[in-house]
Amino acid sequence: MFRICFVHQSVTMTTKHRLITDSFKVVKKARKGGKREKRSPPPSPENEAGNDAGKEELELRQFDMDWRFGPCTGISRLQRWERASLHGLNPPEEIRELLQKTHSEPKYNLSLWSEYPL
Repeated sequence: MFRICFVHQSVTMTTKHRLITDSFKVVKKARKGGKREKRSPPPSPENEAGNDAGKEELELRQFDMDWRFGPCTGISRLQRWERASLHGLNPPEEIRELLQKTHSEPKYNLSLWSEYPL
């Protein structure tokens, strides 16, 4: 009798890890009108006025942060300026002029800390 033997061979398959771009072609869409230079739009008059307001607010915030002129909680900026002047602390005159010019607007009149509870 014949004996049949099967020899088990281990077959190692090496698989190459491929990228998805190997299977699918990358297609770039052309722009209409060709390449364009990126330019920023010219500043509008509203932005220039906003910059002035931003500078004024920044000056007032710096005044609020300067502890040489005393505490600023519970009083308006103009009251704080007058109190500092009364005590000889020499607050900036520009701040007083700015506060007198904008005294009716709360964002200029009230200090930086006015929104926080005492």
